[in-house]
Amino acid sequence: MIYTNSDGGARGNPGPAAIGLIVRDGEKVLEEFSEVLKKPTTNNFVEYMALIKALEVASKYTQGEITCILDSELVVKQLLGEYSVKNPALMKLFLEVQQIQNRFDKITYKHVRRDDPHQKHADYLLNQKLDETFGKKKEKHPLSCNNL
Repeated sequence: MIYTNSDGGARGNPGPAAIGLIVRDGEKVLEEFSEVLKKPTTNNFVEYMALIKALEVASKYTQGEITCILDSELVVKQLLGEYSVKNPALMKLFLEVQQIQNRFDKITYKHVRRDDPHQKHADYLLNQKLDETFGKKKEKHPLSCNNL
């Protein structure tokens, strides 16, 4: 069974953004991918971009059954029809996913928490790419007023 774990992140929302993903056969990682997007964007937009790239990469390994795992509850629920897609930019990406789905016999979408080990791997890849391109993410001081 082929699985994808994809993640997208924007620093600033909107802000500089990147995607990270892994494609795996069970526990064996077949391919890793990460890239910075050319334009600043939102977290939801970049989550869709990561999924689209994950589907494209996965199609090199199978046209059969695939499970796409994301930490974006919004994207998963939109793809499952539980939430409507109201944002025009997201609708365009949603429709692109629908087109790519035709390459596969069956796709299952699954939401996981960010602490899932494979999801952490995808998150690490995107943050590594952002760090390489824009420098390390500034950490908030633990006692700043934003954290109280």
